[in-house]
Amino acid sequence: MNEHDFEPVPGLPAPLPAGETILWQGAPRWQTFARRALRVRLMAGYFAVLAVWGIAERASSGMAPAQIVRQTLWLAGLAAAAFALLTLFAWLVARTTLYTVTTRRVIIRYGIALPIAVQIAFPMIDAAAVHTWADGSGDVSLTTLPGQRIAYMVMWPHTRPWRLTKAQPTLRGISDAAAVGQILGRALAASASQPARAVSIPAAAASGAGGQIAAAA
Repeated sequence: MNEHDFEPVPGLPAPLPAGETILWQGAPRWQTFARRALRVRLMAGYFAVLAVWGIAERASSGMAPAQIVRQTLWLAGLAAAAFALLTLFAWLVARTTLYTVTTRRVIIRYGIALPIAVQIAFPMIDAAAVHTWADGSGDVSLTTLPGQRIAYMVMWPHTRPWRLTKAQPTLRGISDAAAVGQILGRALAASASQPARAVSIPAAAASGAGGQIAAAA
């Protein structure tokens, strides 16, 4: 038995009502989540700069080579421990998170110690932004309508970075963000009884650009 065996449907807090169906389910890729959400590469670069700066400073002060090596190894061990902790956290997030898009809502089930399911009904959504990288993975962020507030710290790390005052719930580090954006765009349009709109992901998306999916009014 695992921590999610109580769910009537994986990722959902209750059975789907009549007429609602699941269009897509997925979870973050832990490798992508570690790189993009937790910035492990940036952290590694930071420790590398510290190491080079420390070696240069100690060498210029006349410190013995053996002592320089010992202090550099201590910093390397600290960097390795931080990297291991962030990588473990990314793996746990990927293991315990499940994103669901149905014909009526988006559901984000997450929580390593205490599972939480946040449900965002389509009438709450103003727009969705797709941000992709060269390997096709990326994020799908939801902008809610005025008056629909979601706390940033409650949703973190499943939020768009730096949107602190108006949090944007985000499906982070998913494998095929463009395809998920298309599915969500069609579902939003269908829920508003309007023709489905094509979702255009610019060619520049491969280098980190984003595309916007407007929700039907």
